[in-house]
Amino acid sequence: MIYAENILICIVVPLIVALAFTKDKTKRFIGAFVVGMLACLFAAYIGGFWELKAALGREDTSIFISPVVEEIVKFIPMLLYVFMFEPNDEELILTCTGLGTGFATFENLCQLLAAGSESLPYILIRGFAVGIMHIVSVLTMTFAFIMLRRKSALSVAVIMGGLSLSTSVHSLYNLLVSAPGLSSYIGYVLPLTMAVILYFIRKRIAR
Repeated sequence: MIYAENILICIVVPLIVALAFTKDKTKRFIGAFVVGMLACLFAAYIGGFWELKAALGREDTSIFISPVVEEIVKFIPMLLYVFMFEPNDEELILTCTGLGTGFATFENLCQLLAAGSESLPYILIRGFAVGIMHIVSVLTMTFAFIMLRRKSALSVAVIMGGLSLSTSVHSLYNLLVSAPGLSSYIGYVLPLTMAVILYFIRKRIAR
């Protein structure tokens, strides 16, 4: 058993102090990173509650509950940031990248402390698949949001559509890796493949 709250304190306190000595983009990224870790802990509380409430197994929870809970928890701070600060495209991408990175880092750290870090294949999966997946899912939502905002097409339905898109990416990954075999290998490659695609989309948005 690990105490995630204690781990969070040890990581967050130095980062908060670092905020006092940073400016602009660095401050924005660190702040989003901290929010991402807090979101991860909050999502774990909610996911654990619904796992017990629905009496589902861990595998069913990871497919049907975790993607929805985790993407909503990442979506809420992004939406608040957009409407409170009205960031431009670059600021929004930077902040959401920090948000996804903080979420992925804290989840990976807790999982490694709980399961151990002796297995290299497990480490590679956590880093290159699960870790990247959280960044990819939040950036999928972010890029959809940016492109629709440019076309002045933002509405409640469109915003919910962006959330559904990121949730679908997350759910698809969890579904593919839930069973051993070819599907799991496809799932492990999916986040990195999508990261490459999103990289070129980001270059297109920048132009």
